[in-house]
Amino acid sequence: MSISLEELQLAARNHGMPLEALRHEITPLGLHYLLTHYDIPLVDAALWRLTVSGERSLELSLDDLRARETVTMPVTMECAGNGRAQLEPHVVSQPWLVEAVGTAEWTGTPLAPLLAEAGVGEDALEVVFTGLDRGVEGGVEQLYERSLALADAAGGLLAWGCNGEPLPPQHGFPLRLVVPDWYGMTSVKWLQRITVVSEPFDGYQMVTGYRLRRDEDDPGTPVTRIEPRSLMVPPGIPDFMTRRRFLPEGRVRLEGRAWSGWGPIERVELSVDGRAWQPASVGDPPGPSAWAPWWMDWDATAGEHELRVRATDATGRRQPDAPPWNVGGYANNVVQRIAVTVTRFER
Repeated sequence: MSISLEELQLAARNHGMPLEALRHEITPLGLHYLLTHYDIPLVDAALWRLTVSGERSLELSLDDLRARETVTMPVTMECAGNGRAQLEPHVVSQPWLVEAVGTAEWTGTPLAPLLAEAGVGEDALEVVFTGLDRGVEGGVEQLYERSLALADAAGGLLAWGCNGEPLPPQHGFPLRLVVPDWYGMTSVKWLQRITVVSEPFDGYQMVTGYRLRRDEDDPGTPVTRIEPRSLMVPPGIPDFMTRRRFLPEGRVRLEGRAWSGWGPIERVELSVDGRAWQPASVGDPPGPSAWAPWWMDWDATAGEHELRVRATDATGRRQPDAPPWNVGGYANNVVQRIAVTVTRFER
């Protein structure tokens, strides 16, 4: 696999969460993954307004929103392209491995009451969210826009804060949408307009981007909720270039986090060197839409080993050993594999 200069540009603009940060229940803001589609807008919060259009039109300042009901919720957010770089044939785009994830405490006001105030007509079908970021994609000049069915939009949060701080520019200042349990492309940043519509929204990000397609001629199906995934804190210490792990023999605590947008995590299992899957202990998540901690002790013996981990959620969805390929490289939740070298060196 080779990475093009264009992909390298994307990788330099965006960043994943270092896997050792899985030790944090709430990801420090600077370590949370980041994907910016176009440019980061420069927004004057004093002049900015949010327009909400339903049967009536509302215009709200940031202070207006802050005066409404305020909630804070921990949400695990993952990029739909997480794992893309592991696919063969290679998919040309942001070359994520498995680090495009993070869990933050988002503060804002629930979307549903605001929609009710704007008025949702009997023929209303979807809610369209429009950001301030503009670019060209697929040869189409566009603002970043996505829609949600009314029922799915009802669980959204209009967030102006993250981990107790105002939203930083790269995370959507002054306001962004947060949709728990859905892949990150749904949580539109730099939000400027919310529109209730009576027909399916046919914007680029809905009908062309973020669809699971077998080939270029396949219209595909939309990417929606996060597939189950478990990630391990890489044990031991890394080789600088290859990131292969080195650790002394003896008992080792393996640990990580697991999550799914379809339901609670029911089971996390580990396998060493391809042997039978063994259950790990699973703890409580910090919230219904946040990852759960897991851990298991391993008696590491000297030699070369491969550790694998997988998660199963309450709906029965489980991480696959090999992912099905798709044109966009989306929703690749294949089991994590970590190569380790165990030595007889003392700790």
